[in-house]
Amino acid sequence: MSRAFLSRDWNRRALGMALVAIVIALGLLARPQVGAAQSNREADGARLLKGALDLHFHMDPWTPGALNGQAGIAEVRLARLRGMRGLLLKDHNEPTAQLAYHLRPEVPGLELYGGFVLNLPNGGVNPAGVEFMATHIKGEPGRIVWMPAGDTEKEVRASKNPNGPYVAVSRNGELLPEVKQVIAIIAKHGLTLASGHVLAEEALMIFREAKRQGVQHMIATHAFDLAGKMTVEQMQEAAKLGVFIEFDYRNTLEGGRTDAIRKVGPQFSFLSEFWTKVSAPKEYGGLEGVGAFAEAMRSHGFSDRELDLMFKDNPAKALGLK
Repeated sequence: MSRAFLSRDWNRRALGMALVAIVIALGLLARPQVGAAQSNREADGARLLKGALDLHFHMDPWTPGALNGQAGIAEVRLARLRGMRGLLLKDHNEPTAQLAYHLRPEVPGLELYGGFVLNLPNGGVNPAGVEFMATHIKGEPGRIVWMPAGDTEKEVRASKNPNGPYVAVSRNGELLPEVKQVIAIIAKHGLTLASGHVLAEEALMIFREAKRQGVQHMIATHAFDLAGKMTVEQMQEAAKLGVFIEFDYRNTLEGGRTDAIRKVGPQFSFLSEFWTKVSAPKEYGGLEGVGAFAEAMRSHGFSDRELDLMFKDNPAKALGLK
């Protein structure tokens, strides 16, 4: 075989390979607008989650028959991977300061805190339990006390067991003495008071009493939802008392909630529960999802600075952190 023939054959192969490379390159260049948008959203999500605090991170053990559980250690580790500042662990039926204490060495670099919900399994309105959390756990991981959530009279009356026991916080328009005692303990130890699921009118009574007793940090728990749903006017009144208004990330873009945030003021609001997918398979802190959320919030007129306030600065202030 002649050298000329080999040379021509090699040139044909080289030309063919070059054409294939050009086709591939053109395909890659033409392909994503979608991929580029997704990449930009992921970068936006990563920026927003870095330094964020989630003050409503449910770690309730799920019942045996449940199909879809709450967060676990995998999501805690994911929060650290995302560069989040910290998580406030919540369980409706057990104190979580002990859980935070034991998880802290396992997930260094992530601030973990716990709290106490005044529900029936925790003794209801239980001053002794709150005092123990505040004073008997090394490192003081217990930072918040929620009023009843799930065990309020309204919720029990609407449940499958409407005549069951419930946790009361007021009677005849007055707060119960033990509620005032819990508020005094919160004030003494610099804890955060959250309204749980009590009626909006009761929440405002509690906030007024807390302010009178010197409580510095207060939260209206997911104020647009569930049994404790507030009107915008009630949220504004709470904000004037120094209360931060909590909105649920998962439904913030629905039902007029963005308008409520604007009327209350982003400086008095924060977002929590960063579940970017809530149906199976659940996903916590998905970068593309958080980026898409930020994009949607900007379309509603919110600036990056306001988003940072609601993901980072205000949750830290609500928990009394620097």
